[in-house]
This record gives sequence, C-alpha cells and structure tokens, in this order.
Amino acid sequence: MSDAGDNNSAFTPRVFSGIQPSGGLTLGNYLGAIKRFVDMQDSGIETIYCVVDMHAITVWQDPEALRRQTRELTAGYLASGLDPQKSILFNQSQVAGHAQLGWIFNCVARLGWMNRMTQFKDKAGKNAEKASLGLYAYPALMAADILLYHATHVPVGEDQKQHVELTRDIAAKFNHDYGTEFFPMTEPVIEGAATRVMSLRDGSKKMSKSDPSDASRINMTDDADAIAKKIRKAKTDPDGLPSEVKGLEGRPEARNLVNIYSALSGQGVDEVLAMAGGKQFSEFKPMLVDLAVDKLAPISTEMARLMQDPAQIDAILAAGSDRARAIADPILQKTYEIVGMVGAKA
Repeated sequence: MSDAGDNNSAFTPRVFSGIQPSGGLTLGNYLGAIKRFVDMQDSGIETIYCVVDMHAITVWQDPEALRRQTRELTAGYLASGLDPQKSILFNQSQVAGHAQLGWIFNCVARLGWMNRMTQFKDKAGKNAEKASLGLYAYPALMAADILLYHATHVPVGEDQKQHVELTRDIAAKFNHDYGTEFFPMTEPVIEGAATRVMSLRDGSKKMSKSDPSDASRINMTDDADAIAKKIRKAKTDPDGLPSEVKGLEGRPEARNLVNIYSALSGQGVDEVLAMAGGKQFSEFKPMLVDLAVDKLAPISTEMARLMQDPAQIDAILAAGSDRARAIADPILQKTYEIVGMVGAKA
C-alpha cells in the first residue's frame, strides 16, 4: 500500500463500488456485495453503485447477452433493496469520464505495478500473450472508477484489495507529480468472514458462477424450490454443529453453511452456534432452507418482474448516469487543468 499520508479529511465521505455484468448473480454476490451496498445507503454517506460494463468487455462478450446481463444485474440491485433515490445507480459506459480518467491513469501507473497484479495472472493464465490490453490495464480503469468521484471508501472482496491499494498508489503518484492533494487515499472496506460465501459442493472454493456444477451455487434467479433443493444437497460432514466458533476449524463445509445462516439472519456466527450447537445437519439444513427461502425468494420474484420491463430499468440507469456525471465532470475537468490540457475548464 502507498506510504503517502491519508488526506481523506479534506474530502466529503463517499462510497463507490461496482459489479461486472458478466451474468449469473449468485448468493455470493448478494451477501458479499449487494446486501452490503444496501446497508450502506442508510449510513448517511453518499453511495454510488455502478454496473461496470466496460470492465466486462476486457474479455469478449456477446452484445445481446451483455445488454441483458446489465439489466439483470440492475434488477438484482433494485430487487435487493437498493433505492435509486438514496444511491446513485448507473452503468459505467454512460459516463465517459471513466474512460477519460482511465487514460490519464494509464500514464500515471507504472508497468512494474501492473505486473504485480495477481488478478491478471489468475485470469490470463498461461495465455497471457493472448489476453487483451484492457484486461492488463483493468486496475487503472478501476482506479479511475473510484477516483472520478473522489470516493473515500470502497467495499470490496479480499481478491480486489490489491486493486484498491494500486488506486492509492496512483492517487499518491498523481498528487506528488503535480504538487497537489487532489485525489483522496481511498480506503478499502473488506467483506467480513460471514459474507465470504463458498461452494455448496466444496467448502474450500469460493462460490462462483463459472463452476460447471449449478448445484455448487445459489443463483439469485433461483426459485424457492431450487434454493431448498440445493441447500438440502449441500456437502457437509458427519459431525454435529459445535457450540463455539473454534469448533468449525478444519470443517469448511460446516463453516460455510453457518456463515450463510449468519449473513442472512444478521446474527453473529457465535450467536448462530449458541442456538444450533449440538444439532445434526439433518436439523440445521431445514432451518437454513426456511431462512434462505424467506430472504431470497422475494428477490428472485422481483427480479423476474423487473426484467419484464427493460425500459424502466434503462430509465433508472439513465437517471443515475446524469447524477453520476454531475459529480464526475467537475473532477475530470479539474484533473485536465492540473495535467495541463488546453481548454480544460476548472
């Protein structure tokens, strides 16, 4: 992380985060991101949430699928309780400032920094030479997403923490190079253990839409019957549930189901175990089924309803992009002025 001193007291507290519309929202996306976004919109801090469709095309996307997935993710945000009056909700490509600031940050970021990004290595694999330049430069665009709004806080998963640290490095270098304190030192807000959702078939792997087994995940479009069936078939071990958190060590499947119950119920893991300790999974799973269906089935029903009216979704995104530009444009123009672009207006 950058060793530059934090300068956030000079900035209005503001939250920014985004999700790629790459299809197939899962329970992991809901508990690890969307539910947290909804909770934050009542914190008194301005919240900006983005469907990052420009990031999605770092790998090829079918255009019709991308349009549908952008609307589906928006429907997922809305159905989960995100209020477009309380939060700014928009898709990235409608605000040109993301790409414009992204280019400036491409010129600030150093190749050595980018070469250390583990996400690129993970995604590109052995075919790094065939990966798009966009996939390589992705973290600089993510920095632009955040700093275009002078965001002071970014809720992210552990796997994105390195990118927020790079955002701080880019902000610090820009500020140093131009003798200014224009960009804040953004703080990552890392998800808690209870919101790190693992596969229902393998508790050591993160729940993922790319897993070939649909039984490994709960999709946010699953109906009540599908949710119940997947939880009943979730992998467990033969022992009963412990009464204390320490008893979950070395039991990834047990920990995962307890974490899911904890996150959905709003109870701490210790509270869940105080209630369920000593129970067999034959008793605990029906409790989790009832809770999950109660919390998730209404979301999938509302998502389906919203998807019947794509024009309404598009209107919400357009209105959100207008509000986003109202914040972003002055920051971009001031950035241009600082860099020395002729004609830039402060």
